[in-house]
Amino acid sequence: MLGWFKKKFSKKEQEEVSEQVLPDEVVEEQAVEEETVPVLPPEPEEDTLSAEIPVEDEVVAEPAAVEEEEEADVVPPAPAEEAEVEELVEDESVPTDKSVDEQPQAEEPLEQSPGKSLFQRLQERLGKTRHGLLHRLDSIFLGKKQIDEELLDELEEVLITSDLGVATTRELLDTARTRVKRNELSDPHALKGVLREKILSFLKQSDQAAELVMPDSGSFVIMVVGVNGVGKTTTIGKVANKFKQSGQSVLLIAADTFRAAAIDQLKIWGERVGVEVVAGEPGSDPSSVVYDGLSYGVSNDFDVIMIDTAGRLHTSVNLMEELKKIKRVISKKFAGAPHEVLLVLDATTGQNGIAQAKLFYETVGVSGLALTKLDGTAKGGIVANICRELSIPVRFIGIGEQMDDLRDFNAEEFVDALFADENNEPA
Repeated sequence: MLGWFKKKFSKKEQEEVSEQVLPDEVVEEQAVEEETVPVLPPEPEEDTLSAEIPVEDEVVAEPAAVEEEEEADVVPPAPAEEAEVEELVEDESVPTDKSVDEQPQAEEPLEQSPGKSLFQRLQERLGKTRHGLLHRLDSIFLGKKQIDEELLDELEEVLITSDLGVATTRELLDTARTRVKRNELSDPHALKGVLREKILSFLKQSDQAAELVMPDSGSFVIMVVGVNGVGKTTTIGKVANKFKQSGQSVLLIAADTFRAAAIDQLKIWGERVGVEVVAGEPGSDPSSVVYDGLSYGVSNDFDVIMIDTAGRLHTSVNLMEELKKIKRVISKKFAGAPHEVLLVLDATTGQNGIAQAKLFYETVGVSGLALTKLDGTAKGGIVANICRELSIPVRFIGIGEQMDDLRDFNAEEFVDALFADENNEPA
């Protein structure tokens, strides 16, 4: 996890854990009390047996009691009690030891798919990129016994079409040529290891710990920017969920007042995650909404404040100037803020993402990136290219539509998943 979730609020997490233990104990005590309800033992006579079973059903007072009365004359005492327990577990209206034991099993699928580790899920979602890069590398290395210019030309084509970019590709090939001249590299299949090592170095050179941008005290203010349609609002909702799960109070500010649906969308995410949302009227001044939201956030001592801004083309000068104004308002209201300017990029846009990042960086000083829709593109090489060209750390990558499909970016994990073979082993 990022440093955002493990440095500042450890005390809150401990308090929440202690609070979560108490309800479980109460459930167990209630289950014990239900089990101790006296049930009259069955008498040898059949008439007495049929008379006692409805009394049991009246004590439990379940909707399934009618069905149990109809079957009481046929089913023996022991099987009837088992059927009652099954009905109670399904309805979950009366806590029992069995329902308490089954509760964690019902929650497991929400955290991760059964039978698949987090690394396997990442590898699966990067399948298009891996097929476009790794499998094509294997095809050009097949049958080759030495590294020559013809092989390097074919390698150049594969790397550029994987959106690694011309400059990044040239640096990769120069590294390979240098090692060949020094007799450090001769096996074509060993080139994959060289590429993996170099791409990992690109990702690590831009890495920056999130603790460096966090304030020593007060709210952590994040301003989220990006062009239209990249998934800013959805990313904000998923990041807010990460903070919420780590025990921090979160406030969302809907400063995208140009699109009425954006305000409603953020409110829906707020309800889904369980955080507050401050919003103005559609068409109102976004800077005034930000000012009011920050005033409310600071006065109520929120741990994290996330600001959603309107999507805008990076080539629109007027709209980019509006972003500058919003940032100035944030800085005046909250000294040192925004502490993080998170740029959301659509990975499917390829090299256009580089141009977007450069202009947003010049305008508002981007300090972190979130790359979305990596599961829908075969050109995941854009990640390495952005890190090399801009030296801006990647905070998150989106590999699906589910809540936990927005992953904290880990350079080594990403490269391992990108170069993993069919047996889930890094190449």
